[in-house]
Amino acid sequence: MSYILSIETSTEVCSVAVGCQGQTLALRQSTKENTHSRFLLSFVDDVLNEAKINKQQLSAVAVSEGPGSYTGLRIGTSTAKALCYALNIPLIAISTLQAIAQGAKNLVPTAKFFCPMIDARRMEVYYALYDERLSEVRHPDNLIVDNKSFSDVLSAQQLIFCGNAVEKVKPILNGVTNAVFVDVLCSADYMSPLAFAKWQSKQFVDVAYFVPFYLKAFQSAVSKVKGLK
Repeated sequence: MSYILSIETSTEVCSVAVGCQGQTLALRQSTKENTHSRFLLSFVDDVLNEAKINKQQLSAVAVSEGPGSYTGLRIGTSTAKALCYALNIPLIAISTLQAIAQGAKNLVPTAKFFCPMIDARRMEVYYALYDERLSEVRHPDNLIVDNKSFSDVLSAQQLIFCGNAVEKVKPILNGVTNAVFVDVLCSADYMSPLAFAKWQSKQFVDVAYFVPFYLKAFQSAVSKVKGLK
């Protein structure tokens, strides 16, 4: 049996799951912002206890690689790396956007195309397009959404929009017939089948050198505290 621990910290959701052969056995998650470092390790213990296994029985750890929050991705990646190093097991990287698309596919299994979107502040989103097999049709990118966005796709077929950017995009595209919006946020639950597929094909990443997929370069804010720059 292949037990895989999945860690999702790329957005406001802190989520941990343990899966076996692609099926989630236990899940813990919180949507409270800025609590990833507080909940993550306790969630790991909780899901292992619920699944009635110990860390030594894990075959691999999967981590949501991004795009998403810089801080959240760093917390998830460092935790996943530490577990892999301590247990001497492989690390699997799962696209955050593909995992969201997996969640949408669970809700709308007959859909042909999915557009997961993550809020990137203001009217910008991180997005990608996937087909019914969850293969990339359009690579992950950032986009400032307007009423002409995705018109090439929407003019020809239905497109399922999902992710935490849906609420700000929906008013812009709500009048478009082929635009369908579903309530799917990030969750380690959706990583289980994707992680198992990568486990089977031995698609692992280097524990020492893996870095999250930030998509955009990090830009630190200028301090407003007197005397600091």
